Amino acid sequence: MTSTTGTTGTTGTACPFCGWPDHAEPFQVVSRHATAAGSTVWTRCGCGSLQVRAVDARGMRVMSRSRPADVPAPGGR
Repeated sequence: MTSTTGTTGTTGTACPFCGWPDHAEPFQVVSRHATAAGSTVWTRCGCGSLQVRAVDARGMRVMSRSRPADVPAPGGR
């Protein structure tokens, strides 16, 4: 999976591929896992982007997201 930021967390508040707001209901919850601080939720956006969300006392944050399968990587990879 490729992060859109190259670091932990994302800088925007919406999917950079389709514009769906990060704090809206995800299109599909793929899996949910309990952690010591809360939970990690893997979701899929309507455009196909896979997202890793951390949910804890601070709220929900998109930690990483992939490109949709039909979007080419930067640099043609």
